[in-house]
Amino acid sequence: MGYKISDIATALGARFEGDGAFEVSSASEPQTATSDALALAMDEKYAPGLAQGAAQAAILWDGADWSSLGLKSAIFVPRPRYAMSGLTSLMDPGPDIDAGIHPTALVHETARIGDGAAIGPFVVIGKRATIGANARIASHASIAEGSTIGDNALILQGVRIGHHVKIGANFIAQPGCVIGSDGFSFVTPEKSGVENVRKSLGSQGEAAQQSWTRIHSIGAVTIGDNVEIGANSAIDRGTIRATSIGNGTKLDNLVHVGHNVQIGEDCLICGQVGIAGSARIGNRVVMAGQCGVNDNIFVGDDVIAGGATKIFTNAPAGRVLLGYPAVKMETHIEMQKAARRLPRFMKSMQREK
Repeated sequence: MGYKISDIATALGARFEGDGAFEVSSASEPQTATSDALALAMDEKYAPGLAQGAAQAAILWDGADWSSLGLKSAIFVPRPRYAMSGLTSLMDPGPDIDAGIHPTALVHETARIGDGAAIGPFVVIGKRATIGANARIASHASIAEGSTIGDNALILQGVRIGHHVKIGANFIAQPGCVIGSDGFSFVTPEKSGVENVRKSLGSQGEAAQQSWTRIHSIGAVTIGDNVEIGANSAIDRGTIRATSIGNGTKLDNLVHVGHNVQIGEDCLICGQVGIAGSARIGNRVVMAGQCGVNDNIFVGDDVIAGGATKIFTNAPAGRVLLGYPAVKMETHIEMQKAARRLPRFMKSMQREK
């Protein structure tokens, strides 16, 4: 389908110059753009690419002379990356799931399906489950008994949602994620070596050889509105209380959220982050890839943790962290500078001897 330049500008809250009726069918990098593509040249450094491609319309940086670049029309945006959000939303048709319930789907007679829902092939929906209006559920997903999914959900291929999970509106689940699996909770009849190590910080003591006994997870998972869960992520159900994720939070692929964890609103949790059981994460927390959070600690509002940071103790609100174990980012940088100087320092010590 075609998109008029004037309509794109309106959708982005941006201004355009030139031919507003000119239509494009896709977006492209400048150097590979065809004549019907919108070139994304939002910085002056991309100007040479416009000459290599065949674009006749582009999103440009403020102050660009669009006519001298050989364009018929141009859109100007104040914040390019934010404009990408609006543009990709406009041009993304989403998965092609036919309206209604596919003949191969297995929907229990007590389940409630909202108006306008589209349920794909081989989907299984359990007893007393509730699916909101306009929800889209792709093939091979399963939603267990008693779970509730809000309006406008998008649940992609192979997603597994356990029993009695409660999820708000505008939810997105990427392929293969699991929500509501049992927590990893095991205990020994007497004190284990692990318990002694935690107390002594080093010694297993006189712990006997014992087998592990399972603690069942009889809590659930509660997820707010506008939450997205990445592919192959896993969210454990709570032991007694529900594991919870607040409104607007986004989880990347391969994230593990342990049992009883409480995650606040508008957090950004990147790939391969692991959050251990009963940790509490505040609002607007950002964790870059491969961060780890110890069990039973609190990470305050607006904390930002750099890649591979390991948080073992409570983190105050607003702190910027890096390293293993986590320290203030500026402290970690100084520590690394000092570590790099150690070989020269040791050689100088040897010469003085």
